[in-house]
Amino acid sequence: MYNIVLFGPPGAGKGTQSEKLIAKYGLTHLSTGDLFRKHLGEGTQLGELAKKYMNEGRLVPDEVVIGMVEEKIAATEDTKGFIFDGFPRTTAQAKALDFMLEKHEMEISGMIALDVPENVLKERIKERGKTSGRVDDQDEGKINTRIKVYLDETLPVAEYYEKQGKFTKINGVGSIEGIFEDIAQVIDSY
Repeated sequence: MYNIVLFGPPGAGKGTQSEKLIAKYGLTHLSTGDLFRKHLGEGTQLGELAKKYMNEGRLVPDEVVIGMVEEKIAATEDTKGFIFDGFPRTTAQAKALDFMLEKHEMEISGMIALDVPENVLKERIKERGKTSGRVDDQDEGKINTRIKVYLDETLPVAEYYEKQGKFTKINGVGSIEGIFEDIAQVIDSY
């Protein structure tokens, strides 16, 4: 069973690579962004709360995110593993994830971080904003806030997994297929 944390700043290509990894390895995609959009689309109270934070380019509080993730893990049966996309974003979330998985007799196989320069991230996010309709992908100030939040708050998560010997950095610039091959090599080594 593979339980992979796919890590990187907004616009690094996590969603694109997740799709390819799901197809190759039969993993269950667990994206906090997708969970938020589901709740937004259904107009739930949680969705409205998440929307407020997302529209400001800020992270949704840990307890909200952790509850959604645990619900998804508990509801998923017969999986070959999970690919965590956009989660965990804080060390507290990483510790909570380890605890949740342990309850289900699982653990994180590894964290794969997509490394992309900031100027490339901004270009990718703006391009995505043209087709996605996401307000936060079209506003320069919100893009800058999201990248700053990532740098300030989520990079310690990489250190957390590095201390466990579960961290690998991949160059996130290049062809989609080339990046995917690099990621697959890492997964195949687990």
